[in-house]
Amino acid sequence: MFDKVLVANRGEIAVRVMRACEELGIGTVAVYSEADKESGHVRYADEAYNVGPARAADSYLDQEAIVDAAKQSGADAIHPGYGFLAENASFARRVEDTEGVKWIGPTGDAMESLGEKTKARKIMQSADVPIVPGTTDPVDDPEEVVEFGEEYGFPVAIKAEGGGGGRGMKIVHDPEEAEEQLESAKREGEAYFSNDSVYLERFLENPRHIEIQILADHHGNVRHLGERDCSLQRRHQKVIEEGPSAALSEELREKIGESARRGVRQADYYNAGTVEFLVEEDTEREADEVLGPETNFYFLEVNTRIQVEHCVTEEITGIDIVKWQIKVAQEEAIPFAQDDVEIDGHAMEFRINAENAAEDFAPANSGSLETYDPPGGIGVRMDDALRQGDDLVTDYDSMIGKLIVHGSDRQEVIERGKRALAEFDVEGFPTVIPFHRLMLTDEEFVASTHTTKYLDNHLDRSRIEEAQEKWGTTTDSEAEEDEEVVEREFTLEVNGKRFEVELEERGAQPIQVGDVDLEDGGDQPQRPQAGSDSDGDGGGASAEGQEVTAEMQGTILSVEVETGDEVEAGDVLCVLEAMKMENDIVAERGGTINEIAVGEGDSVDMGDLLFVIG
Repeated sequence: MFDKVLVANRGEIAVRVMRACEELGIGTVAVYSEADKESGHVRYADEAYNVGPARAADSYLDQEAIVDAAKQSGADAIHPGYGFLAENASFARRVEDTEGVKWIGPTGDAMESLGEKTKARKIMQSADVPIVPGTTDPVDDPEEVVEFGEEYGFPVAIKAEGGGGGRGMKIVHDPEEAEEQLESAKREGEAYFSNDSVYLERFLENPRHIEIQILADHHGNVRHLGERDCSLQRRHQKVIEEGPSAALSEELREKIGESARRGVRQADYYNAGTVEFLVEEDTEREADEVLGPETNFYFLEVNTRIQVEHCVTEEITGIDIVKWQIKVAQEEAIPFAQDDVEIDGHAMEFRINAENAAEDFAPANSGSLETYDPPGGIGVRMDDALRQGDDLVTDYDSMIGKLIVHGSDRQEVIERGKRALAEFDVEGFPTVIPFHRLMLTDEEFVASTHTTKYLDNHLDRSRIEEAQEKWGTTTDSEAEEDEEVVEREFTLEVNGKRFEVELEERGAQPIQVGDVDLEDGGDQPQRPQAGSDSDGDGGGASAEGQEVTAEMQGTILSVEVETGDEVEAGDVLCVLEAMKMENDIVAERGGTINEIAVGEGDSVDMGDLLFVIG
């Protein structure tokens, strides 16, 4: 068994992996950015190492820093969680090539072959897995998009090779959009995955999103652990996941599961993974009907990592997927046969995001957990890392936790979910809890006749606003500090390693503590790390005119204007990536660009100056 595992991630998934390690008797190492100094995964770990400033590219995506932390801590394995470097084949290879450190996941070669969509499609074709009509080679010319649309019909999906969850995917509804959407998809692919290669697929109008959880070992054993239905999505991002799917017949369920096994076996893949499919929904289907074995289903992609919604499968199978990731990495054989995998009841996962659903799911930009009282009781599981009093970290994604509810059948899960969500008390910033409560009363969702387009195209927005008003909180005040505090806790770092220190103050002036470099004698403030936002300029205006500021925290993907350019109202000034979505920042009125305060790749916070228009 491993002695110590470094978890190259943050938040709830880092804690989830650490809990599995704890039960296996394995020590844990956290890595953290400057923004995450006080985060829950840092508290939970046995050791913690600073890997850089808040910007993910300079910390959680810094391969060298993470491997160095593993060496420094003596960790003999690295688990990547999901997101960040979890599906980065070059990082997997880097770990594989590091003496004394194991990679908990599939090989870098398998990640590359299944992570790049055109390669994955070829593998699935060879394994007789149905695939959506599309290209198997990268596309560079807008005319190729037009020709594909003329052959298979519009709309056409342009997808980034390394994409997933809607990132790097653009929809072309007519030939006039081809050039613009191709450029946008390539830009997103480069920004998210350092790979601007894209391919084309026929865009299915009314699909369900069904995914199969796979577990495979080094001895040729490949098992599927049933399916999850992830059809409730907003802009291709999953909102509620459940298993098993209430829409599939047993015959169709078996066909999809066996297709996933064939594809994974063909790819010579091991460890955990998820094979995703699109299933064509019958729009005339009644609530009490299911989709039969004649239903078309198509391979979508493989996620070569643990998934956010893996908890659903764990609840209905009793199989700890994260533990098996660790065991497979140590070349243990899966002891159970496919026929031994049994599905017990039903489960749903509710992603608890710090977002206001009534304001187009806008993420909270600040706040702290004034109240955090999660639900409990039979059939209720919470995967989280935050605790009451914690500040909200807004530098990454908006998810603060996951509520998973299990019951004997789907109806019991819906009723139990209503109860659990009603118990869930969060104050300090808005969350999507009111939206989840609404969905458990929604006829389409309750009947399980919804598709991936339901939220974006059909749900009445006024119902979300009513739910937010009825059940939501928008409190954003800060807790008052106690002036009589006599005990204080400090965090010190020595050679990048975190230490907790407790001091008592008895009638003295408060001790002023900054980041101290003890290696240099402890009397000099630590210099800001490269890429940090510590220069203190705050984005103030330096030229006369109308200021254009960032409406949310994010990263500048491109700047579309130059100083001196004349612009009109509605012209795109730059593209800001926030919460995995591209957002066009446009001029509210015409004028001349007097100042450009940002450049491509810059991180910005809400309110930061972007442009000045004279």
